[in-house]
Amino acid sequence: MLLVEHTTGSYGTAGAVAAVTGVSMALCAPRAGRLADRYGQRTVLLPGVVLHSASVAGLIALALAQTPVWALLAAAVPAGATVPQIGPMVRARWAAALQGAHPSLVTTAAAFESVTDEFTFVIGPVLATALCTGVHPAAGLCAEGALTLAGGILFAAQRNTTSVPQRMATGTRTDHPTALSVPGVRALAAAFLGIGTVFGGMQVSLAAFAHEIGRPGISGLLYGVFAAGNMLAGVVYGAISWGRGPRIRLLGSYVALALACAPLWAAHTVPALGSLGLVTGLCVAPALITGYTLVDALVPSAIRTETFTWMTGSVAFGQAVAVTAAGVLTDRFGSHVGFTVPLAGTAVALGVLVVMRGRLVTRTRPVTAAGVIGHRRPVVVD
Repeated sequence: MLLVEHTTGSYGTAGAVAAVTGVSMALCAPRAGRLADRYGQRTVLLPGVVLHSASVAGLIALALAQTPVWALLAAAVPAGATVPQIGPMVRARWAAALQGAHPSLVTTAAAFESVTDEFTFVIGPVLATALCTGVHPAAGLCAEGALTLAGGILFAAQRNTTSVPQRMATGTRTDHPTALSVPGVRALAAAFLGIGTVFGGMQVSLAAFAHEIGRPGISGLLYGVFAAGNMLAGVVYGAISWGRGPRIRLLGSYVALALACAPLWAAHTVPALGSLGLVTGLCVAPALITGYTLVDALVPSAIRTETFTWMTGSVAFGQAVAVTAAGVLTDRFGSHVGFTVPLAGTAVALGVLVVMRGRLVTRTRPVTAAGVIGHRRPVVVD
């Protein structure tokens, strides 16, 4: 966003390039997850991080050369398609390690993973903004490419925690079922789309707001406050032993998220926007964590990584739509109108989630690795 806005002078163009990156990731992430389930995470991850770093380097070069917009959009495709799916891979490892454990422990692990994710969202925007505004507009993306390459290689080297690829475990080449064929996954995907609009809408609108008040460097701090609320909520959420089932908790947390997004457009000062951003962040983590907890209850282990990538892909797609819409609205009407995008996205997703809530209840548990559905015992996820 910061690099393309600097070279083109348009938040709309920057949002479009970011959107193409997000859509490309959303479309390709489930395929990468499916391959990881079948052939192993290391096999997919190592070439992926190398290709991603090379793609990001190409995008930086084109942006600095002030090439036409179509060239930036074309370069954004491989940059997004090769984003390594480390988050879903880690969650799949947690699920495998905690197979048969108490549900509260699974929730705590999901919360821990979300907290570590949100820590990067606290540090990342501040670091990226500081690099882009204090060093060079391309410095933020350069750091992303280098850290992704180094971190991806280090993660791939951790062989003790990785689950056994399904093809190796069965010794067959039987096709696996797709994640979207499992009842409930589509409902969760809709919920995560809405969460993506919060991330995307906040990203663009906070940057535009900081530019409007003549303090562009504060956008990273504001986004960091939003992410800090998310991280704090994740810590608290994971420490509580919940009496209610995950379906009820997901619906309740999503209502809170939609309400938290409602007043964002009316904030016109840094303290007000920071406070509202903190509250919004506090409402994001419970919805994310509960959604990831439901994944483990709804899908067989053979397609677990793929399912997690559908969730992260849904967030990326929602973020892509949001940065495009918020970028256009911000260019025409100002940042305060851009803040209506998270509200609209969460409201629509909440409506879909309410309508599809029945799909979050499964009464049969898959028991065969290749996806054959058995009937070991009835399982009700509520």
